[in-house]
Amino acid sequence: MGFPPIGIMSLSAVLKRAGHECVMFDQANPETPNNVIIEEIRRQRPALVGLSFLSTTSYPYAKILARQIRAVDPNVRLAFGGVFATLNAGLVKLQTPEVDFVCRGDGEQLILDLLERLDDPETVPGLTWMKGTQVVNNPDRPTERNLDQWPFPDRESLPLDFIESMPLDVPAVLSMERFTTMQTSRGCPWPCVFCDIPMFNDGKWRFRSPEHVLEEFKYLQNLGYGSVYFVDDHFLLKAKRIEAICRGIIDSGITIQWGVEGRVDSVCQHLFPIMAEAHCRTIMFGVESGSQKVLDRLKKEQTLEEVESAVTNAKKAGIEIVHGFFVVGNPDETVEDMRATFDFASRLRLDTFGFNRLCVYRGTPLWQEYVQRGIVNDATDWYKYFKCSEIDPTCLPGEVINRERNAGFRRLFIYKLTHYPLQSFKLLRRFLRYMPMRDVLYLIVKPFLGQRRGQTKAEVLSRAVEHGAVKDAAANLTQIADEVLNHVILESKSERFRIQQEAERLVAVAPAADGDALKPTHPTSHPGA
Repeated sequence: MGFPPIGIMSLSAVLKRAGHECVMFDQANPETPNNVIIEEIRRQRPALVGLSFLSTTSYPYAKILARQIRAVDPNVRLAFGGVFATLNAGLVKLQTPEVDFVCRGDGEQLILDLLERLDDPETVPGLTWMKGTQVVNNPDRPTERNLDQWPFPDRESLPLDFIESMPLDVPAVLSMERFTTMQTSRGCPWPCVFCDIPMFNDGKWRFRSPEHVLEEFKYLQNLGYGSVYFVDDHFLLKAKRIEAICRGIIDSGITIQWGVEGRVDSVCQHLFPIMAEAHCRTIMFGVESGSQKVLDRLKKEQTLEEVESAVTNAKKAGIEIVHGFFVVGNPDETVEDMRATFDFASRLRLDTFGFNRLCVYRGTPLWQEYVQRGIVNDATDWYKYFKCSEIDPTCLPGEVINRERNAGFRRLFIYKLTHYPLQSFKLLRRFLRYMPMRDVLYLIVKPFLGQRRGQTKAEVLSRAVEHGAVKDAAANLTQIADEVLNHVILESKSERFRIQQEAERLVAVAPAADGDALKPTHPTSHPGA
């Protein structure tokens, strides 16, 4: 999914309603690199610049931008926000002295209070700042449950020409409708070992009322949106609320198609038919594994029978696209467990799927386990993330994981084509509706093209930034000089563009080429990477 930055769009709406001026930049947009933002800050001289980022993989980029802003304007107030900043606030403040404030938790009321008290930060709950040489963590804010009080995100102040796509190296276009995201709830109370959402949300699940959600649907339809994806951590909770939203969509004549994520053990599966009737097109489930032993190790608190039931019920109800998230390279996972996972995925009536290697981040139960086992050092490793298979001796070696994953992909691909031909045909027909034939051909043959030999130096370091492919480089990433890191990023982007052109040429010349390896999909926001 190409997701608009709903976090800063929400804050912009809150600020503008309070009478402030707000300018947003989305760095997923290639037209707003650092120098454009720097120049605009130089021109407008704002009172506060906020940088929001999700995880440790974005932290180096945020640091670089903060340093560049501080060099241009030594007086502007800088603030960090987001999940990573919240969970590591004091450490981030120490390591990034250029930033004045680290904002913890929900940002709507916090940013309003901060703007009122920029010179008196001691009275702003949820703020981490420096008083002399001492890091100060102001008291936490009470968890806000009244989410209806906030305005709809400011979607009109950013160019949001994103396409909806499957999480593949090459986007597979599923719709040409105008696309955006919506958040109808926050948090998830389940204890999965790889997830930091419960810690960020204090283990609570909070939700907007059906009436407020429906008003936003109507608002988006009037603006011409045709496709919405819910970024809720777990939508499939509270059956009466889901039914009220669906009934309202149907009764109001809203035609927007929408998609959600949820757990397979949801008690709301009897509502799948009315969700489909209300134009729910996509449901994404966190399946994770086809081995009950591995599911229990990950503390998923779900069974294989529940997985199969949820997927089957969704397809029977008429949900067009059912996606499964899987992770491999788990602690205590064997080769037999991995093979069982791919065989299980083959049998499920999934339309799309992703298999990512499990990674560990600070703030998750697995990180705490690794600290206790002496695998990671909380004092020195807090800003890093690792593939579990690279640091945990109970995981399979990386080369074994890649070998089994490639073989599993080939088996799954062939099984789907031979056992679910109609389902596969419908998916390909959807691609052909919105994509050139050449792109669809490339999508089909790409898994069998094999992998390029070797990597450039730029790729090695950049992948350490983005995907953690080189542990040592990733471990020291935030200490790399800015000019070196920027040079590496630019080199890598240029090299990847060349590789993409070469791959497209191969498709044009030999669309039926056969290779010996299947390249895995890109990581999504799911815990694997």
